[in-house]
Amino acid sequence: MFFQFYVNDGKLSCQWYQRSVDAGLGLPFNILSYAILTRLMAQAANLEAKEVIFVGGDTHIYQSHIQQVKEQLSREPFPFPTMKINKKIETVEDMEALEFKDFEFEGYQCHPAIKAEMAV
Repeated sequence: MFFQFYVNDGKLSCQWYQRSVDAGLGLPFNILSYAILTRLMAQAANLEAKEVIFVGGDTHIYQSHIQQVKEQLSREPFPFPTMKINKKIETVEDMEALEFKDFEFEGYQCHPAIKAEMAV
């Protein structure tokens, strides 16, 4: 994985490249992770978080996950939730000291889980 940050007009963007990723199971977790990292870095730099951009090499869906991916794609998305970081972030040490209770999620909704066996 490789990522870089870019600042334009007081807004921070993050682009990451990933050599290989399971689009059904791994990619959603990666998107969330880089979105949170971007928010943390923006807050530490007194910037506004703007966007997260993914560039993938081997972005794939396993044969055994096709039905689950079709089910996921058939669902109507919910409105995006918001996230607040309830702690001042100024240094890397501040980030390392964060706990789950320091994050506040508002408006989060989800569909029932879709089970898919990990492909090996």
